[in-house]
Amino acid sequence: MTGFSGHAGTVPVLALGDVLLVTLQGELHDGAAEQLKDDLAHRIAASPVPVGGVVIDISGVEMVDSFLGRILAEIAANAHLLAARTVLAGMRPAVAITLVELGLTLPGLDTALDVERALALLGRAPSAASPAHPEEGA
Repeated sequence: MTGFSGHAGTVPVLALGDVLLVTLQGELHDGAAEQLKDDLAHRIAASPVPVGGVVIDISGVEMVDSFLGRILAEIAANAHLLAARTVLAGMRPAVAITLVELGLTLPGLDTALDVERALALLGRAPSAASPAHPEEGA
């Protein structure tokens, strides 16, 4: 099942089976971050299909401040209480360095280098049917 949810001013949440995928691009304002936290909690709780995981792709985010770091940790805590695992994907090196310098540990969040690896962490590897290097003439 694939679904798309969102409206102007909110961050869209894409449902891929029992995984919710959120892709953050550019700067996320405080109000939009708070709204995303609330939207994800409601989506997990109200989904007709039990949500097993949440992937938050931050590859398009150049900076994570202490507020957004706290919101990401709260999203993970909410998801955990609702029986879903959260994976943060695509963190840029500069973002990781900033989070360490700020002393933010992001408890409850697993990390992956990209969305594909995040889905694999959740046991939903999308590339199982299509090998990365298909053999020619086979």
